Amino acid sequence: MNEAFSAAKQDGVLAGPVRSPKNTASHLGAGSIHDDATAQKLGFRGGTVAGSLHMEQFPPLLVAAFGEEWLSNGGLSLYFKYATTDSEPVQAFAREPSGNRTEVWMDDGAGNRVADGTASLGPDSESTLQQRMAAMPEPEDLRILKAVSAGDRGERVPTRISEEAQAGRLAVITEPLAAYTDPSIFGERIATPALQVQVLRAGERSMLPRNGDFGVGLFGAIELQLHGQPVFIEHDYECQCTVLAVGETPKTEYLYYQASLYEPGSDERVLSMIMMTRFMKASSKLWAS
Repeated sequence: MNEAFSAAKQDGVLAGPVRSPKNTASHLGAGSIHDDATAQKLGFRGGTVAGSLHMEQFPPLLVAAFGEEWLSNGGLSLYFKYATTDSEPVQAFAREPSGNRTEVWMDDGAGNRVADGTASLGPDSESTLQQRMAAMPEPEDLRILKAVSAGDRGERVPTRISEEAQAGRLAVITEPLAAYTDPSIFGERIATPALQVQVLRAGERSMLPRNGDFGVGLFGAIELQLHGQPVFIEHDYECQCTVLAVGETPKTEYLYYQASLYEPGSDERVLSMIMMTRFMKASSKLWAS
């Protein structure tokens, strides 16, 4: 277990402890970006640690920056820039907020910028992902995502976070919080950021039915925004996903989508997510030379 969290402050910047997150998805094997052989074939140093796991280093830092309210009304928007492998040390940083938003970032031990972004108390229309989507160029050659368009929407589907899933995260989490295990703080135990992502991905398949042509996918960016209350364990929810934008780079095709989490039968959001998923061109037969 990690030593207790302690944030250092210097020149207006809060720094969390150095942590070494595990690649807990390595068991997925061939065809997954978390598998060493698959990742190395695509030019990575090894199986990658999911960006959603890196997000789990930020909550204690952002509680220090914004107060406990961040756990029920906070936002975190991260663009992932450098993939880390199993147990490589990383450190999260946040600038002291000016008002209800601030800059955040994560570096590894060699000084590589693993992720950068913004955090907020309440929704932020100028978040890192909102700005990146606004600046996207039009794609010129889509093959993997040729049939995908902004506005495509999946069905509203039931979803929940199990006790087993929470226990699995808490066994390896880089930054535990009391509210993950103590129901007296919010009335129920709250979900870690990685499990907030997981509970919303339940609606992805309905929005984006995949086939063997998609190749290897990986998280390119994630934004999570709570809307007045935390997400709870063993609690029934519904979610729905909608494509926001589609684009490409020389090595990838990618899409941004928004996922919304609701209480069953309600249209009031509990949590929203913007996810940017990349598909490696070199892994798809549609890009075979």
